[in-house]
Amino acid sequence: MAKKEKEKKPFISLDGEEYLIEDLTDEQKQMINHVNDMQNKLNTNAFMREQLEIGKEAFVNMFRASLEAEEVEVEEAEA
Repeated sequence: MAKKEKEKKPFISLDGEEYLIEDLTDEQKQMINHVNDMQNKLNTNAFMREQLEIGKEAFVNMFRASLEAEEVEVEEAEA
C-alpha cells in the first residue's frame, strides 16, 4: 500500500507565529495579497532605482568626459 504523503497546507508567518491561510477571513487574505503585492513593488522599485542610479552616473561620466574633451580642444586651438 502506498503511503499518502502528508499534505502541507500553505501558511503565513507573522511575528514568530504561523497562521494557516485557509483559516484566515477573506478580509485577512486580501490584506496578505496587498502585503505581497506591495513587497513585489518594493523589490521592483529597488531594482529600478539601482538601474537609474547607474544610468545617471554613466551620463555624469559622459558629461564630464565631454567637458574634458572640450577643454583639450580649446587648449589645442590656443596653442
